[in-house]
Amino acid sequence: MKIIKMLLVSLVLISANSFSQKKQKAAFQVVPLGVKGGIDEKNLSAYLVAPFNTTDYICLDAGTINSGIEKAIENKVFKVSASEVLRKYIKGYLISHAHLDHVSGLIINSPADSSKTVYATKRCMEMMENHYFNDQTWANFGDEGPGFHIKRYHFQTLNIGEETPIANTTMTVKIFTLSHVNPFESTAFLVKNNDAFVLYLGDTGPDAVEKSNNLKELWTAVAPLVQNKKLKGIFIEVSFPNEQPDQFLFGHLTPKYLMDELHELEKLAGKDSLNGFKIVVTHLKPPAKNIVKIKEQLKIQNDLGLKFIFPEQGKSFEL
Repeated sequence: MKIIKMLLVSLVLISANSFSQKKQKAAFQVVPLGVKGGIDEKNLSAYLVAPFNTTDYICLDAGTINSGIEKAIENKVFKVSASEVLRKYIKGYLISHAHLDHVSGLIINSPADSSKTVYATKRCMEMMENHYFNDQTWANFGDEGPGFHIKRYHFQTLNIGEETPIANTTMTVKIFTLSHVNPFESTAFLVKNNDAFVLYLGDTGPDAVEKSNNLKELWTAVAPLVQNKKLKGIFIEVSFPNEQPDQFLFGHLTPKYLMDELHELEKLAGKDSLNGFKIVVTHLKPPAKNIVKIKEQLKIQNDLGLKFIFPEQGKSFEL
């Protein structure tokens, strides 16, 4: 009888632990609309993230929009039209920096979009207003900047250190500065929903090459969230294999530099804190042989027990 009771207790504990892990995995729903860096204009950086079991998505960068939505519909992620996903499901855009491979989808799709907010740093917003939504290169679909304001989009500037509500969602965002070919700036977005967080980094070079402390400051800020299991995953770029010389990184990471940076995070968060932690690897640049090499190098160098996720366009996953 005693043995039976012990077995029953063990089964309850196993079930509770399994349920807890399931709950942790289901904090956010992610739908990649574009995953690559480089020349594939149908598959450039853009990630939809929503609280699990909702369709209140924020789009993290916007290199490719429509092609990614159509791919997600093909994969039965969405059961509505591409127009409905664009107009109703996407509640706004977080733009890390104004390079075209991160904003071209936003620009091209703006005539078909619905009213919503575009969030960016002041510097990034000014670049988009002056060079894209300037009523010359493209109609100004915003409510600020040169020319006639169509006011389809509300351009909202984000400030370092401030937690900003994301309109029409239960999420908030806090931003951090990244170095992308110093002194050019990119942005990291720490997105929060209730007690769960996800961290998205736009393009970034390693501190050692960029001669900055931006990543160290970011790791310092999120280390407590890693310790407390509140950070559900990190989206971070790896653009080139290790063979790429430092002078030709152009503000990007290699597998070696990514692992160097994540070791810095582990030092701050504690030994084994990253074991099983999810790293979503973004912005892999063609050709295909380089992408294969990057994946192999990450696997070989993974001495932290990380769970690498290599997202595919239009295929959803959970964090």
